[in-house]
Amino acid sequence: MAKESITKWVLPYRTKNLRDDYVLGRVLGQGQFGTTFLCTQKETGQKLACKTIPKRKLLCQEDYDDVLREIQIMHHLSEYPNVVRIQSTYEDDTNVHLVMELCEGGELFDRISAKGHYSERDAAKVIKTIISVVEACHSLGVMHRDLKPENFLFSSSDEDASLKSTDFGLSVFCKPDATFTELVGSAYYVAPEVLNRRYGRECDVWSAGVILYILLCGFPPFNAGTQYGIFRKIKQGKVEFETSPWPNISESAKDLIGKMLESDPKKRLTAHQVLCHPWIVDDTVAPDKPLDFAVVSRLKRFSVMNKLKKMALRVVAEKLSEEEIGGLKELFKMIDTDNSGTITFEELKDSIRRVGSELVESEIQELLQAADVDESGTIDYGEFLAATIHLNKLEREENLVAAFSFFDKDASGCITMDELQQAWNQFGIKDSHLDEMIKDIDQDNDGQINYGEFVEMMRKDNDGISRRTMRNTLNFENTLPHESK
Repeated sequence: MAKESITKWVLPYRTKNLRDDYVLGRVLGQGQFGTTFLCTQKETGQKLACKTIPKRKLLCQEDYDDVLREIQIMHHLSEYPNVVRIQSTYEDDTNVHLVMELCEGGELFDRISAKGHYSERDAAKVIKTIISVVEACHSLGVMHRDLKPENFLFSSSDEDASLKSTDFGLSVFCKPDATFTELVGSAYYVAPEVLNRRYGRECDVWSAGVILYILLCGFPPFNAGTQYGIFRKIKQGKVEFETSPWPNISESAKDLIGKMLESDPKKRLTAHQVLCHPWIVDDTVAPDKPLDFAVVSRLKRFSVMNKLKKMALRVVAEKLSEEEIGGLKELFKMIDTDNSGTITFEELKDSIRRVGSELVESEIQELLQAADVDESGTIDYGEFLAATIHLNKLEREENLVAAFSFFDKDASGCITMDELQQAWNQFGIKDSHLDEMIKDIDQDNDGQINYGEFVEMMRKDNDGISRRTMRNTLNFENTLPHESK
């Protein structure tokens, strides 16, 4: 009797069938592992792209893990406008489907081919976008490992269309000082230290430098008839600026390329230093500081929220799927260096120092206290998720409903003082100011929080000032005749 084959799965849960929600259309592109189709959401008619990966191409457990990691990283980077946003994921017996934002403007590679090469001004705009994606990746603990023009798509065919990074199949989670040995990437764009099998995230800046060189002249800096020949030239590291059009290109552009294609990764510019280079900077104004380590910027945002919003975010975070929070789980592990399951002040301080942040100890202590809602002195995993989840997760109505329902214990449609006290006891939170918090959210002054008031509180700007507080201030100062709509 023949052995029945066992279906293996990428996702840790079963999904609906893709065709229940979407109609697949024409092929948009073909990659090494998957095919991308145009797809239409049945309910809304929205046009999207669907990358379908056949499981027969996943030959071992590592391949399955790679697909899950790609999905996790796309969710992890979903707040950044120059990263293609993933919408949903489906899996059946034979395929994994990633439904994502549709970019109809074609590859950057095709535009370079059509133009021959870019003007310096246009090239600066393109490379600024690419390096901004690299900086975003690095700030979130991700190394891209496969930057090339084929992996950037234009949102439309317009000349000024936005450019978006689209393929994270070789990306990995990476501590700032981690060393990798796996040989991956694409021949023309791979950094010398990758070929030497000892590299870190600096390799992404090298790849971006190769793209910049090609943008300006139309051909790669390290070229030969064979892959071996290309690798030999990359290891030699000699960048040629003599042939046309290089004599007509500015010294500043060549200076930047030379510093991005520095063979020693420790001497190579960081992504932020590239963005601060005079050739890139608009109107001679450089970015003030590196993009905050994502944990720092999110903790700052979390620190100004009231405790109900903090707890609601925790409820939402705990309901999110493995692929949506996988990136945050990796970030937590990077910071929790002793694997205790909690982040101490010293661990948070060390992680912030490693990425070059200049926060003083008192500021770091304030960030820890903001996330440490139960006042235990450390940040546990649930607190970390609540504090670092990106707020675009709140755009989904089902998440808001789930969070409200958690607090509305008797399903009456309102959250009362007693129900809040129950939730506070459940989370081990001490708070004697529940009545003041309810007053700040309760717009109709009935002493409880209805769903509309809850949603407004969850979606308001995170500057620490509620609409009610603002309204009272305006009325007190009599500066405006009525609240602007």
